[in-house]
Amino acid sequence: MSKKLLTSLFLISLVSIFTGCNTIEGAGEDLESGGEAIQRESREARD
Repeated sequence: MSKKLLTSLFLISLVSIFTGCNTIEGAGEDLESGGEAIQRESREARD
């Protein structure tokens, strides 16, 4: 693939991530909720 195409795909991916989360704060909240879900599942598996 050409460097121009890869750069374009990368930028499109970044834009879609940030518009999906709406803000950087929203992205942080999404990551936090994902981490909490992992912790919850690991606790349930341990018990």
